[in-house]
Amino acid sequence: MKNFKVVFLLAVMFSTYASAEQDMNLTAEAQYKVEAKKLWESLTPQHGDIKLANGVATLHVPEDFYYLNPNDTETVLVRIWGNPPSGVKTLGMLFPEGVKPFDTNSWGVTVEYEEDGYVSDENANDIDYDDMLFQMQDSTEEVSKARVQQGYEPIRLVGWAAEPYYDQDAHKLHWAKEIKFGTQDVHTLNYNIRVLGRKGVLVLNFIAGMDQLYMINSKIDTVLNIAEFNEGSRYSDFDPDMDKVAAYGIGALIAGKVAAKLGLFATVLLLFKKFWIFLIVVFGGFFKKLFGGK
Repeated sequence: MKNFKVVFLLAVMFSTYASAEQDMNLTAEAQYKVEAKKLWESLTPQHGDIKLANGVATLHVPEDFYYLNPNDTETVLVRIWGNPPSGVKTLGMLFPEGVKPFDTNSWGVTVEYEEDGYVSDENANDIDYDDMLFQMQDSTEEVSKARVQQGYEPIRLVGWAAEPYYDQDAHKLHWAKEIKFGTQDVHTLNYNIRVLGRKGVLVLNFIAGMDQLYMINSKIDTVLNIAEFNEGSRYSDFDPDMDKVAAYGIGALIAGKVAAKLGLFATVLLLFKKFWIFLIVVFGGFFKKLFGGK
């Protein structure tokens, strides 16, 4: 009978725990949505021609997209999505019209510029992308270890979601990576675009889930046409007698610099981290009292 009472007590306890966990889940989610909506109301979506702060390029934002400036983008990436602060601001971010950053189906495109010089595309057709993928996976493993030490989820580069493709006429490169964060069932999609210019490269990165690949593929041509270098800064404006040439080529645009950024911009809501910490604190104390600290 004594054992039956113990089993009954444990059953009640875990039933209460499960109910409390569900209630806290709903409460935490509701609280997150309230805070996210407040942050959204502080943002200023824009359309039309957006001259980027670097002065070398313009975004032609159509009606089916909207643009957020660098400060608003930082709010989305860090305060709404819960990414670690990078210390380096973007040139802004693009979102599909009608989709807010905190929506469950949200996805966006970060915009950056790297002025490392003119990137030669001379050997673009000679790259072994399978070999490159293996190297990137090794680099990502090292990045993951650093993330874990900082208290964030580990990451793993699963593979190509779309193999790299370079358009030699438009001087635009794009590819997609499938990334797994922690134990999440839905993998993250990093769809990347590079627009080559006279003195550097425009960097456009899609941030989305793998289940949104089809939707993004339907918008890829639109996004490819949004970013344009201004006259005097275009790839065709390169002057070998006076302009700097980058120390890397097309292959390094994919493999050389992306590994350190794989874990920077991800659709991982801070809600989950805060919620599970809360559970550990509350129920850790509850179980300690229940079992006499053993």
